[in-house]
Amino acid sequence: MLSLLLNSAIAGPFALEADGYGQVDFGWHDYGADQTGQGGSPPDSRLVFDQTRFVLELEGEAEGGWAFEAELEVEHGGTGAALELEFEEFGEYENEVEAGGEVVLEQLFLAKSVGPHVTVKAGRLYVAFGQLYTAHRPTDLVALRRPEAEITVVPATWDEMGLSVELRRPSFELTGQVVNSLDSTGFSSQSWVASGHQRRFEEVRATSLAGVFRVDFVAVSGLVAGTSAWFGGTTGNRPKADMAGVFAPLLLVDAHIALNRGPLRANGALIWGSLSEAPLISEKNRRLSNNLDVLRSPVANQGLAAWVEVGVDVLPAGGHRLEPHLRLQRYDTMFRTDESIFDNPRFERTVSTAGLAYSTRDTVAVSLDAQRRVLGSDEFRPEHSVLLSFGFIYQTRTS
Repeated sequence: MLSLLLNSAIAGPFALEADGYGQVDFGWHDYGADQTGQGGSPPDSRLVFDQTRFVLELEGEAEGGWAFEAELEVEHGGTGAALELEFEEFGEYENEVEAGGEVVLEQLFLAKSVGPHVTVKAGRLYVAFGQLYTAHRPTDLVALRRPEAEITVVPATWDEMGLSVELRRPSFELTGQVVNSLDSTGFSSQSWVASGHQRRFEEVRATSLAGVFRVDFVAVSGLVAGTSAWFGGTTGNRPKADMAGVFAPLLLVDAHIALNRGPLRANGALIWGSLSEAPLISEKNRRLSNNLDVLRSPVANQGLAAWVEVGVDVLPAGGHRLEPHLRLQRYDTMFRTDESIFDNPRFERTVSTAGLAYSTRDTVAVSLDAQRRVLGSDEFRPEHSVLLSFGFIYQTRTS
């Protein structure tokens, strides 16, 4: 159907390619959703089903090295009006304009090749930070689900408006970007700076900008290792100028690795960040209006996340993989705090996952995982889950 629609479109200078991916998840949990009570989440036995995401990517190439890309993502089934019970706001009910999810245009940029190795992009594009910058499709990850360590500390599959310059060589890739920075009204104890991703307003504020630099090395065939850094101010993009004259810079640094060699696959990342003026941001956020729909909880000076997964293919059949795997994650959204802010151990989390994944020809992936989450104090009960995930990738072309 999609191919017919593309072929029936008015002929133009761009040769079009449409592809994308989808994922649905099923989960059983032995704990309740509210972690704020004494002892952490209460004992429970509940099932959770999720239309996690459906992504449509449209790419076009034209003569002269011009190209464009647009990516539309439908998360958790779509949009509408919903009522959310927010435990971080003392159990208040909050109206959300998203019926379990949202529709997001995650990429929309124009690109120009400058010679055989350099590409310049302008528009909405993925921020070149973290492992999920290049490994966000279902078949990219052994355990299929995106690691909660990375998507909790920094925005998941992070996209912003800006400019990007990419240099690609056989043994390495360099990326430099200038993008809009985060909005510190969204920073919180629960998600540190990840919730500062600008999504609440029609316009993207860019009074504060950020610079991004990334380098990836191809040491041997099937092994990619690299590092990236993000630096920018966090106060200029607040909805009101309540922190005028305060820059409050944020520095994020990561190291990442991806291995796909023979029967062995592995992915991992280490992310550390430091936020200046965290106590002042915490104080200003505490006074924000309820209508802004932010948590208004204290913000840490530093955040930390680390995760690694390893899988081994035990089904040596062409195009098919059956991979027992392990994933370990540790992250703390209040890794270092000012002495005036309580370092809540509930936000230090260690997650262990063991599972079995099947994939075929980089098209379909299924993963069954058993997971245990331990919080940063013996006072909190461990949380256990059994997770079943299905993912697929599709592609169609026309010209």
